[in-house]
Parts: sequence; C-alpha cells; structure tokens
Amino acid sequence: MSYPIVRHRRLRGSQAMRNLVRETRLSMHDFLYPLFVTEGTDVRSEIPSMPGVFHLSLDVLEAEIREIASLGIQGVLLFGVPSHKDEIGSEAYGHESIVQRATRAIKGWAPELLVVADTCLCQFTSHGHCGVVKKDERTNNAYVDNDLSLELLVKTAVSQAEAGADIIAPSNMMDGYVLAIRAGLDEAGFEHVPIMAYSVKYASSFYGPFRDAAHSTPQFGDRKTYQMDPANAREAIREAESDVREGADMLMVKPALAYMDIIRELKDQFDLPVVAYNVSAEYSMIKAAAAQGWIDERSIVLETLLGFKRAGADIVITYHAKDAARWLQG
Repeated sequence: MSYPIVRHRRLRGSQAMRNLVRETRLSMHDFLYPLFVTEGTDVRSEIPSMPGVFHLSLDVLEAEIREIASLGIQGVLLFGVPSHKDEIGSEAYGHESIVQRATRAIKGWAPELLVVADTCLCQFTSHGHCGVVKKDERTNNAYVDNDLSLELLVKTAVSQAEAGADIIAPSNMMDGYVLAIRAGLDEAGFEHVPIMAYSVKYASSFYGPFRDAAHSTPQFGDRKTYQMDPANAREAIREAESDVREGADMLMVKPALAYMDIIRELKDQFDLPVVAYNVSAEYSMIKAAAAQGWIDERSIVLETLLGFKRAGADIVITYHAKDAARWLQG
C-alpha cells in the first residue's frame, strides 16, 4: 500500500508556537551549584581563572546560600579548601573539618537546599592525589593504595552524612568505591543517603581552573591511573554498569561538553538519573570569550546547558547556575 507524500508544516513561527512544541526544557530546578568553602574569616576571594566564582569562609557563606536558595537552585556541591594538609588527608573526615562545618551551617540557614558533599581526598592531601600514596620498595615508584584509600573515603562519607549531607558524591575513582561507601553508610545508619557516583570521569584537560580553585594539583605524576582515557566510550558503559551493581543512585559524566555522546549512552543504557558536570574550563572559556566581546554570554550558556539536557542529563552541575537561573526567570 502506498501513501501520498505529505508536506509537514514547520512549527517554528511564533515564540508561542516554539514554546508549545519544544522537546527539551531547561529549568533552574535542573542545577547544582559548586561552592568552595575555606578556613578563615571575611574571605570572599575571586578565583582568578574562574571569574565570578569565589573561595568563601563560613562567616560570609550565609549570604551566598540565601541567594542560591532564592533563585530556585535545588542544591550545592561542596568542596572544602582546608588550611592544613597531610599525607592521609585527615581534614577530609574530621567532625570539625571545613566541609562538615559548612554542611551543618547550610542546613541551618536553608534546610530545603540539598547539600551534596564531594567525597575525595585530593584537596586535603599534601601530595594532591585522591588517595593514600605509597612507595613500591622494589621499583621506588609511588602509587595510590586503593584499599587503604577506600577506608579513609568511607570515613569521609560517613562524617559528611553525620553532618547532614543529603547526597554523597565520591569523585575519587578508586576501584570499588561505591560498594565500600554504600556499605559504610548503611552500617552507620545512613541507608537513606544516596550516592551520586562519578561513574565516568575522564583524565581531562578541562579541569585546570578547578585545580586552582580546590588547590588540588598533584605534586607529582598525574591521575591517569585512576581516571579514564578520553578516547574510550565502551569503557564508560562498563564503569557505569559496575557502579550500578555496587549501589549507585545517580551516574555522573565529567566533563560534559566534549562527552555528550557518553551522556546519551548512559541515559539510554541505565534507568538512573544522569548527571552532567559542566566543569571549570568549560565555564572559564565562555567567560573569557564573553569578556572579549566575542560571544553573547547569556545565549551561549543557555544553549550549552540545553544541550546537556537534550543529550540526556537529568541534573547539571554548573558554575553558571546562578546566572542561568536569573536568565530563565527574566
């Protein structure tokens, strides 16, 4: 049976028509906003490579939190910048450590705002690696001790949950990290606290400004032994599948902009929320071009964030969150 050729009308005329048939929608409710909390008083220091992003001490944090909540942003992702660092990152899991104190304060100021705690050691170790570094006595080469690192990461996650963190977000990429943290949280009575797994975290060049912000540049070597090769896509599915089996509740792709194909793969393969991390260099490149007058910052940012959503992201972690929320409400 043959069908006549039908010419479809292009539903692109008025803005009302475009709104009516829009397939993908972007909202301030999609965003998590990263924050860098630090020791000291009266600290609101702009990060040179990330215009508009600041190191904030706890005494000036309240105003920031109330602004974020007023914009309809659903939560913050907390990174701690401690005054003391050591070989084992002990400030990551102390009851009075910076992330734990910030979490308790935020839940007091804005109980409805979700606190997502970054669970890693790199900001807290003197060497800048995401775990405990040992030396191979045969070769004299340094390596990250995976199992010992897991013990400390579990302690960190439990201390963050005790402080009131709503979501644990382990960014360390140690083997078996989701299973270990899930078991540790459950044993400590935090079965209800979900894990946002950094399931697909590439060894990317897009992290440069973040390492300035978190003071977490490795003092030797790099993180390629525990972060993924940017050339690999099938490996991303294996990594995510492993995290699903171990008990992850959300699956992250980091970075986002160069890896939209991976976001789509995870969305198609798994029935869990997918998180896109719009990382520091992706943010800074737009800021730099906008400062030169080469691009329209608002339209570029909103188009980029919409692209993450169209690719399949349910949640977008972005340093643009406050600006984007204002633009979406304007």
